[in-house]
Amino acid sequence: MIHADDILNAKILIVDDQESNVQLLQQLLHGAGYTAVTSTLQPEEVCALHRKHAYDLILLDLQMPAMDGFQVMEGLKTNTTDPYLPVIVLTAQPGHKLRALQAGAKDFVSKPFDLVEVKTRIHNMLEVRLLYKKLADFNKVLEQTVLERTAELRESEARYRSLTELASDWYWEQDENGNFSKVSGPVLEMLGIRVDPLKDNSKAAQVDCWDETERETLRATIAAREPFLDFLFHRVNVDGSQQQFRVSGEPMFSQNGRFLGYRGIGVEVIAAT
Repeated sequence: MIHADDILNAKILIVDDQESNVQLLQQLLHGAGYTAVTSTLQPEEVCALHRKHAYDLILLDLQMPAMDGFQVMEGLKTNTTDPYLPVIVLTAQPGHKLRALQAGAKDFVSKPFDLVEVKTRIHNMLEVRLLYKKLADFNKVLEQTVLERTAELRESEARYRSLTELASDWYWEQDENGNFSKVSGPVLEMLGIRVDPLKDNSKAAQVDCWDETERETLRATIAAREPFLDFLFHRVNVDGSQQQFRVSGEPMFSQNGRFLGYRGIGVEVIAAT
Protein backbone atom coordinates (compact mmCIF):
# COMPACT_ATOMS: atom_id res chain seq x y z
CA MET A 1 0.00 0.00 0.00
CA ILE A 2 1.05 3.59 -0.66
CA HIS A 3 0.61 5.99 2.28
CA ALA A 4 -0.69 9.54 1.83
CA ASP A 5 2.62 10.93 3.11
CA ASP A 6 4.52 9.02 0.42
CA ILE A 7 2.42 10.75 -2.24
CA LEU A 8 2.73 14.21 -0.70
CA ASN A 9 6.52 13.80 -0.36
CA ALA A 10 6.98 12.63 -3.95
CA LYS A 11 9.41 14.64 -6.10
CA ILE A 12 7.63 16.69 -8.78
CA LEU A 13 9.13 18.79 -11.59
CA ILE A 14 7.09 21.41 -13.48
CA VAL A 15 8.34 22.21 -17.00
CA ASP A 16 6.75 25.18 -18.79
CA ASP A 17 8.17 28.20 -20.59
CA GLN A 18 5.32 30.36 -19.22
CA GLU A 19 6.13 31.51 -15.71
CA SER A 20 2.47 32.20 -14.94
CA ASN A 21 1.61 28.54 -15.58
CA VAL A 22 4.50 27.42 -13.38
CA GLN A 23 3.39 29.67 -10.52
CA LEU A 24 -0.21 28.50 -10.79
CA LEU A 25 0.79 24.82 -10.60
CA GLN A 26 3.22 25.48 -7.74
CA GLN A 27 0.53 27.25 -5.70
CA LEU A 28 -1.93 24.44 -6.46
CA LEU A 29 0.49 21.70 -5.39
CA HIS A 30 1.78 23.47 -2.29
CA GLY A 31 -1.81 24.18 -1.27
CA ALA A 32 -2.62 20.47 -1.62
CA GLY A 33 0.24 19.58 0.71
CA TYR A 34 2.98 18.51 -1.74
CA THR A 35 6.40 19.21 -0.23
CA ALA A 36 8.96 18.52 -2.98
CA VAL A 37 7.93 20.65 -5.98
CA THR A 38 10.52 22.23 -8.25
CA SER A 39 10.30 23.85 -11.68
CA THR A 40 12.24 24.96 -14.73
CA LEU A 41 11.49 27.27 -17.65
CA GLN A 42 14.24 25.59 -19.71
CA PRO A 43 13.12 22.29 -21.32
CA GLU A 44 16.69 21.45 -22.38
CA GLU A 45 17.58 21.04 -18.68
CA VAL A 46 14.95 18.38 -17.98
CA CYS A 47 16.94 15.24 -18.85
CA ALA A 48 19.92 16.25 -16.73
CA LEU A 49 17.66 17.25 -13.85
CA HIS A 50 15.79 13.94 -13.98
CA ARG A 51 19.03 11.91 -14.03
CA LYS A 52 20.17 13.81 -10.96
CA HIS A 53 16.95 13.90 -8.93
CA ALA A 54 14.87 10.93 -10.27
CA TYR A 55 11.51 12.71 -10.19
CA ASP A 56 8.39 10.76 -9.39
CA LEU A 57 6.38 13.01 -11.70
CA ILE A 58 7.17 15.51 -14.47
CA LEU A 59 4.45 17.97 -15.50
CA LEU A 60 5.53 18.77 -19.05
CA ASP A 61 4.22 21.47 -21.34
CA LEU A 62 4.14 20.40 -25.00
CA GLN A 63 4.32 23.82 -26.68
CA MET A 64 7.71 25.40 -25.95
CA PRO A 65 9.86 27.35 -28.44
CA ALA A 66 13.41 26.05 -27.92
CA MET A 67 12.53 22.37 -27.36
CA ASP A 68 9.00 21.03 -27.36
CA GLY A 69 7.61 18.40 -24.99
CA PHE A 70 7.87 15.60 -27.55
CA GLN A 71 11.62 16.17 -27.88
CA VAL A 72 11.95 16.22 -24.10
CA MET A 73 10.19 12.85 -23.82
CA GLU A 74 12.51 11.35 -26.43
CA GLY A 75 15.45 12.53 -24.36
CA LEU A 76 13.97 11.11 -21.16
CA LYS A 77 13.72 7.67 -22.78
CA THR A 78 17.52 7.48 -22.84
CA ASN A 79 17.54 7.22 -19.03
CA THR A 80 18.41 3.52 -18.81
CA THR A 81 18.29 3.46 -15.01
CA ASP A 82 14.50 3.88 -15.06
CA PRO A 83 12.47 2.71 -18.08
CA TYR A 84 9.26 4.19 -16.65
CA LEU A 85 8.43 7.64 -18.10
CA PRO A 86 6.67 9.56 -15.27
CA VAL A 87 5.18 12.31 -17.46
CA ILE A 88 1.86 14.13 -17.49
CA VAL A 89 1.73 16.48 -20.48
CA LEU A 90 0.15 19.94 -20.36
CA THR A 91 -1.49 20.98 -23.62
CA ALA A 92 -4.08 23.34 -25.06
CA GLN A 93 -4.18 21.35 -28.32
CA PRO A 94 -6.69 18.45 -28.19
CA GLY A 95 -5.04 16.88 -31.24
CA HIS A 96 -1.78 16.47 -29.34
CA LYS A 97 -3.18 14.24 -26.61
CA LEU A 98 -3.12 10.97 -28.53
CA ARG A 99 0.32 11.70 -29.97
CA ALA A 100 1.63 12.45 -26.48
CA LEU A 101 0.31 9.17 -25.10
CA GLN A 102 1.84 7.31 -28.03
CA ALA A 103 5.15 9.05 -27.29
CA GLY A 104 5.15 7.62 -23.78
CA ALA A 105 3.28 10.12 -21.61
CA LYS A 106 1.19 8.46 -18.92
CA ASP A 107 -1.58 11.09 -18.82
CA PHE A 108 -2.46 14.61 -19.90
CA VAL A 109 -3.98 17.80 -18.47
CA SER A 110 -5.82 20.25 -20.69
CA LYS A 111 -5.26 24.00 -20.71
CA PRO A 112 -6.79 26.14 -19.36
CA PHE A 113 -6.47 24.16 -16.16
CA ASP A 114 -9.41 22.66 -14.29
CA LEU A 115 -7.81 22.71 -10.84
CA VAL A 116 -9.84 19.79 -9.45
CA GLU A 117 -8.96 17.71 -12.50
CA VAL A 118 -5.27 18.64 -12.21
CA LYS A 119 -5.06 17.60 -8.55
CA THR A 120 -6.91 14.33 -9.23
CA ARG A 121 -4.73 13.32 -12.18
CA ILE A 122 -1.52 14.18 -10.31
CA HIS A 123 -2.59 12.18 -7.24
CA ASN A 124 -3.59 9.16 -9.32
CA MET A 125 -0.42 9.30 -11.38
CA LEU A 126 1.80 9.48 -8.30
CA GLU A 127 0.01 6.55 -6.69
CA VAL A 128 0.66 4.40 -9.76
CA ARG A 129 4.23 5.62 -10.04
CA LEU A 130 5.09 4.84 -6.42
CA LEU A 131 3.49 1.39 -6.69
CA TYR A 132 5.62 0.75 -9.78
CA LYS A 133 8.77 1.75 -7.87
CA LYS A 134 7.81 -0.46 -4.95
CA LEU A 135 7.30 -3.41 -7.28
CA ALA A 136 10.63 -2.75 -9.00
CA ASP A 137 12.41 -2.62 -5.62
CA PHE A 138 10.70 -5.83 -4.52
CA ASN A 139 11.75 -7.59 -7.74
CA LYS A 140 15.37 -6.53 -7.18
CA VAL A 141 15.31 -7.90 -3.64
CA LEU A 142 13.66 -11.12 -4.86
CA GLU A 143 16.20 -11.52 -7.65
CA GLN A 144 19.08 -11.02 -5.22
CA THR A 145 17.53 -13.49 -2.78
CA VAL A 146 17.19 -16.09 -5.53
CA LEU A 147 20.82 -15.57 -6.59
CA GLU A 148 22.04 -15.91 -3.01
CA ARG A 149 19.90 -19.00 -2.39
CA THR A 150 21.09 -20.60 -5.62
CA ALA A 151 24.70 -19.97 -4.65
CA GLU A 152 24.07 -21.48 -1.21
CA LEU A 153 22.48 -24.58 -2.75
CA ARG A 154 25.37 -25.04 -5.18
CA GLU A 155 27.88 -24.66 -2.36
CA SER A 156 25.92 -27.11 -0.21
CA GLU A 157 25.75 -29.62 -3.07
CA ALA A 158 29.47 -29.28 -3.69
CA ARG A 159 30.22 -29.88 0.00
CA TYR A 160 27.87 -32.88 0.03
CA ARG A 161 29.50 -34.46 -2.98
CA SER A 162 32.97 -33.80 -1.66
CA LEU A 163 32.16 -35.31 1.73
CA THR A 164 30.38 -38.24 0.09
CA GLU A 165 33.37 -39.05 -2.06
CA LEU A 166 35.75 -38.70 0.88
CA ALA A 167 33.57 -40.93 3.06
CA SER A 168 33.20 -43.72 0.50
CA ASP A 169 35.40 -45.95 -1.64
CA TRP A 170 33.38 -45.05 -4.71
CA TYR A 171 30.49 -42.91 -5.88
CA TRP A 172 28.29 -42.81 -8.96
CA GLU A 173 25.51 -40.81 -10.60
CA GLN A 174 23.17 -41.81 -13.42
CA ASP A 175 20.81 -39.63 -15.47
CA GLU A 176 17.13 -40.41 -16.11
CA ASN A 177 18.10 -42.69 -19.04
CA GLY A 178 20.48 -44.77 -16.95
CA ASN A 179 23.62 -43.25 -18.44
CA PHE A 180 26.47 -42.73 -15.99
CA SER A 181 27.27 -39.05 -15.55
CA LYS A 182 29.84 -39.54 -12.79
CA VAL A 183 31.68 -42.68 -11.69
CA SER A 184 34.49 -43.39 -9.26
CA GLY A 185 35.30 -46.91 -8.10
CA PRO A 186 34.17 -50.34 -9.38
CA VAL A 187 30.48 -49.58 -9.92
CA LEU A 188 30.56 -50.35 -13.66
CA GLU A 189 31.99 -53.79 -13.02
CA MET A 190 29.58 -54.39 -10.16
CA LEU A 191 26.58 -53.72 -12.40
CA GLY A 192 28.01 -55.83 -15.20
CA ILE A 193 28.86 -52.98 -17.58
CA ARG A 194 31.88 -53.83 -19.72
CA VAL A 195 34.65 -51.35 -20.47
CA ASP A 196 37.73 -51.81 -22.61
CA PRO A 197 40.43 -53.43 -20.44
CA LEU A 198 43.56 -51.40 -19.78
CA LYS A 199 45.79 -54.47 -19.83
CA ASP A 200 47.21 -56.86 -22.44
CA ASN A 201 44.90 -59.32 -24.23
CA SER A 202 46.59 -62.40 -22.77
CA LYS A 203 45.10 -61.50 -19.37
CA ALA A 204 41.76 -60.18 -20.63
CA ALA A 205 39.95 -63.41 -19.77
CA GLN A 206 41.08 -63.25 -16.16
CA VAL A 207 38.15 -61.26 -14.81
CA ASP A 208 36.91 -60.92 -11.26
CA CYS A 209 33.71 -62.78 -10.44
CA TRP A 210 30.82 -60.83 -8.95
CA ASP A 211 27.87 -62.62 -7.37
CA GLU A 212 25.37 -62.68 -10.25
CA THR A 213 22.31 -63.07 -8.00
CA GLU A 214 23.30 -59.98 -6.01
CA ARG A 215 24.02 -58.13 -9.25
CA GLU A 216 20.53 -58.80 -10.65
CA THR A 217 18.92 -57.78 -7.36
CA LEU A 218 20.80 -54.48 -7.41
CA ARG A 219 19.91 -53.83 -11.06
CA ALA A 220 16.23 -54.53 -10.39
CA THR A 221 16.18 -52.18 -7.40
CA ILE A 222 17.67 -49.36 -9.50
CA ALA A 223 15.28 -50.08 -12.39
CA ALA A 224 12.34 -49.82 -9.95
CA ARG A 225 13.67 -46.45 -8.73
CA GLU A 226 13.81 -47.66 -5.16
CA PRO A 227 16.37 -46.62 -2.55
CA PHE A 228 18.61 -49.19 -0.91
CA LEU A 229 20.79 -49.03 2.17
CA ASP A 230 23.82 -51.13 3.09
CA PHE A 231 23.20 -53.71 0.36
CA LEU A 232 25.95 -56.37 0.64
CA PHE A 233 27.79 -57.23 -2.56
CA HIS A 234 30.52 -59.88 -2.98
CA ARG A 235 33.16 -60.74 -5.52
CA VAL A 236 35.95 -63.29 -5.91
CA ASN A 237 39.15 -61.89 -7.39
CA VAL A 238 41.30 -63.71 -9.95
CA ASP A 239 43.82 -64.56 -7.25
CA GLY A 240 41.13 -66.32 -5.21
CA SER A 241 40.78 -63.59 -2.62
CA GLN A 242 37.31 -62.37 -1.67
CA GLN A 243 35.92 -58.87 -1.16
CA GLN A 244 32.68 -57.60 0.32
CA PHE A 245 31.12 -54.18 -0.34
CA ARG A 246 28.34 -52.30 1.43
CA VAL A 247 26.32 -50.31 -1.13
CA SER A 248 23.71 -47.54 -0.66
CA GLY A 249 21.84 -45.53 -3.28
CA GLU A 250 18.78 -43.37 -3.93
CA PRO A 251 16.77 -42.06 -6.89
CA MET A 252 16.80 -38.30 -7.55
CA PHE A 253 13.60 -36.38 -8.32
CA SER A 254 12.83 -32.75 -9.19
CA GLN A 255 10.45 -30.63 -7.09
CA ASN A 256 7.56 -31.57 -9.39
CA GLY A 257 8.31 -35.27 -9.08
CA ARG A 258 10.17 -35.86 -12.36
CA PHE A 259 12.77 -38.63 -12.15
CA LEU A 260 16.27 -37.17 -12.65
CA GLY A 261 18.47 -40.21 -12.16
CA TYR A 262 20.28 -42.16 -9.47
CA ARG A 263 23.21 -41.70 -7.15
CA GLY A 264 24.94 -44.02 -4.78
CA ILE A 265 28.02 -44.77 -2.69
CA GLY A 266 29.86 -47.88 -1.62
CA VAL A 267 32.55 -48.90 0.82
CA GLU A 268 34.57 -52.04 1.10
CA VAL A 269 33.88 -54.06 4.24
CA ILE A 270 37.18 -55.04 5.77
CA ALA A 271 37.05 -58.09 8.00
CA ALA A 272 38.27 -57.54 11.54
CA THR A 273 41.66 -59.13 12.28
